[in-house]
Amino acid sequence: MPRFALHDWLTNFIPHPGAPEWRERVRRAGGALLGIAFTGIATHLLFGSAGDIPMLVAPMGASAVLLFGASESPLAQPWSIVGGNLVSALVGVACAQWIATPVLSAAVAVALAISAMFLCRCVHPPSGAVALTAVLGGPAVHALGFRFVAVPIVFQSFALLSAALVFHALTGHRYPRAVWRSAAPENAAASALGAPMRPAQQSNAADEPQRLPFDALTCEEFMSSADHAVPLTMGRHAAWETLRRHGVHALPVVDDAHRLVGTVTHHDLANGRSAGLARRLWRVLRRKTAQADETVEAVMASGVQAVHRATPLAHLASIFADHACYEIPVLDDARRLIGVVKHSDMIRWLHQHAGAAYADAARPLAAES
Repeated sequence: MPRFALHDWLTNFIPHPGAPEWRERVRRAGGALLGIAFTGIATHLLFGSAGDIPMLVAPMGASAVLLFGASESPLAQPWSIVGGNLVSALVGVACAQWIATPVLSAAVAVALAISAMFLCRCVHPPSGAVALTAVLGGPAVHALGFRFVAVPIVFQSFALLSAALVFHALTGHRYPRAVWRSAAPENAAASALGAPMRPAQQSNAADEPQRLPFDALTCEEFMSSADHAVPLTMGRHAAWETLRRHGVHALPVVDDAHRLVGTVTHHDLANGRSAGLARRLWRVLRRKTAQADETVEAVMASGVQAVHRATPLAHLASIFADHACYEIPVLDDARRLIGVVKHSDMIRWLHQHAGAAYADAARPLAAES
């Protein structure tokens, strides 16, 4: 038994098999090339005469990996890079000036930088290197003092971010990505931990009698199967066919780990057909026609209104009313898509199970009149 446990543990070190196609790899590498070049040139043109300003700081290379190589990550979003580098630079310079021992100063700077990034909700791994650079960057960096925060850190962060925004827009890639939003109440996680969860139901809950009252139902007990979810890499033509086949208004979009990353509708797919001048020029340069190799990732809407599986069903009424949506995705603790709650199912349930109660309440009024 220990041998098998060791084998299972060692398999965790196997590299992830998923990788983008070679065109996408070239696109991302080219973006990093242009982004770093633009950042270095901009710094040199504006501050080169000063002599004490580094043309590029090493953490920008790590930031470029995220902004161009993994732009869908929450760690690569605009506030993450700008806020993370800003607070880490402030912490690093302060530690360098107030703690004389370099090793102790470096350790405290990284620890405090992580705490500050969590506090400001701007975790960005390269920012740890920013804090270290402020402490161990040598006499030139120490001479800058808190000027190191504004130039080069904040300036180069904005320059690299600007290059990423323009590059992703010109190449038809969606960036930035909206932060995942959950409509679950604050006590949903506590409810999930305090009570055992039922297995995900694959059948349509509206077709089965519910023993619990409406106010006691959770989304997991009521949800339908999310078999119409599509991967990020699905082509737009295939997405059209999936919409038509399932007869739905929107398709949930999931990543390789089946985590919800967005939705795509008829409107999104239709708008994607009319590309702007920049995208048409890019297609001509790449000698691509129409919509070959285009995926739902390029046109999907992110920032999806989703709920935790322990969310009370009654909580969804206001979401349906405020957002005019036809279905709401249901997620598990790891934010994986496990089902959907449909607007039509809720109306059908209320009609079937609550109609009798409304009718009984209306009879005395009808008799009085």
